Amino acid sequence: MYSRKAWGGSVEPYILVRFDKAATESDPDPIVSFVIFEWRDEQYIGRVRTPESIDKEYICDEENVQKNYCNETDIGKFILSENANSKSQEVITTQTVHLKDNPSPIKYEVKRTGYYCVGTYGYTTNSYSAVVVFRNSYGELPAAQIPKLPFYGGLTITYAVIGVFWAFLYVQHRQDILPVQNYITAIIVFLIIEMLMTWGFYDYQNRHGSNVLAKALMTIVSILNAGRNSFSFFLLLIVCMGYGVVKPSLGKTMLIVRGLAAAHFIFGVIYAVASLTITPDSAGPLVLLVVLPLAGTLTAFYVWTLNALNTTMKDLLDRKQSVKAMMYKKLWWCILASILVIFGFFFINSFTFAGRSDPDFVPNHWKTRWFILDGWLNLVYLVDITYVAYLWRPTANNRRFAMSDEACYSAIAQDDEGFEVASFGGSFDEEEGNSPHRDGDRTPRGPDDGAIPTQSLKQPVTRDHRESLDGEPIFAVGEDGDKWSDDDESPRDSTERSRLTGKGT
Repeated sequence: MYSRKAWGGSVEPYILVRFDKAATESDPDPIVSFVIFEWRDEQYIGRVRTPESIDKEYICDEENVQKNYCNETDIGKFILSENANSKSQEVITTQTVHLKDNPSPIKYEVKRTGYYCVGTYGYTTNSYSAVVVFRNSYGELPAAQIPKLPFYGGLTITYAVIGVFWAFLYVQHRQDILPVQNYITAIIVFLIIEMLMTWGFYDYQNRHGSNVLAKALMTIVSILNAGRNSFSFFLLLIVCMGYGVVKPSLGKTMLIVRGLAAAHFIFGVIYAVASLTITPDSAGPLVLLVVLPLAGTLTAFYVWTLNALNTTMKDLLDRKQSVKAMMYKKLWWCILASILVIFGFFFINSFTFAGRSDPDFVPNHWKTRWFILDGWLNLVYLVDITYVAYLWRPTANNRRFAMSDEACYSAIAQDDEGFEVASFGGSFDEEEGNSPHRDGDRTPRGPDDGAIPTQSLKQPVTRDHRESLDGEPIFAVGEDGDKWSDDDESPRDSTERSRLTGKGT
């Protein structure tokens, strides 16, 4: 539990214990022993039998009174060490509860943050029931989950900021948007909605407790989480296949990818519902029918994505497309870094959870358990989706970059007579992918095709300079101030000038 100072709130935190009245008439006076303490004070509960022994006596009865472990007035209570409350970090409360007398609730005020424990023992009865309420000052959420409320609120704001920047670039370059960028837009919007719904679920539960509506919201959040996982794997796979940048269309392969994503979503929803309705104790061999299909689709995504990324990179390098290849190289490093972080964190957690049988494990890790199980994976995902969105962000001339190959200067030779440019060409592939100039075909096309006309630099120049695709000059020959004077012109310069301008020979 947290103190009021730690998280704020309108009430002082407390622990309330209410025992039910005994319903049986067989026992004239059923008594229950009761104790509340903070875990750091556990050493003050009970008395060791001998100095050499590690076993303790915990309940004060006639026998332990004779052994001077406790006083006769404490019969029925838990045994405490001498001056326990003066040595303890927090107050230790112990008393006997007579169930026949319709016992009144017991309230324990929490002044400091800690891991508080409630212990009971049937002193003269084996059958009794009680309700324990841990009331924090901030609301109804368990103390181990309250950090999720600001965490998911922060993620919602972060994704919203990313969405604003993405929307600005999307509108600014809306005439050059690629199909893959529409998918990125969709997943950013989806993430904002999912994080907002997740934050809303924890906020509602904190205000109203775990009622029927809270359980319905939890189911919706689980379904959204399954949708995010499927959508993310789908997007990463089509990006690694080169969709929109290397290939204008995936053809029938897109249908297979969508089918795999749909199957992963369905199995994810089934797994989420099963995890909410089936407890670990009641889970049997049939749980494999839920886990194995989800593991199968997940494995298919992993293997296909890595193979597609390697194939795309190899294709780009073979075609000398260094700029596009660098984009996918950065994506490859991003995926590799994420895998290393996940495995590294898993390796560290394995050592941490190896000591879960230690009684001190939960008291020492209850504050950070939420981050180990949930928080850090969301941060890794945030970094990955932000990096992918940055690499594939909308920019000027998106389509020209995506649907064309880099200009190829395939035969530039320098000899004693000067430079000769044998070919200079480029191509733009249609978005539908039916261009005949794909896959290294460099056949020159006419001006109507939108390609740069191939022209020998040995022909006469009729204008001062040639324009590039973006309106910038590639070469400028014969500019003012660059002319040779008759006095300074050497025979070699004259020969090179005539060869460049087409005069002579």
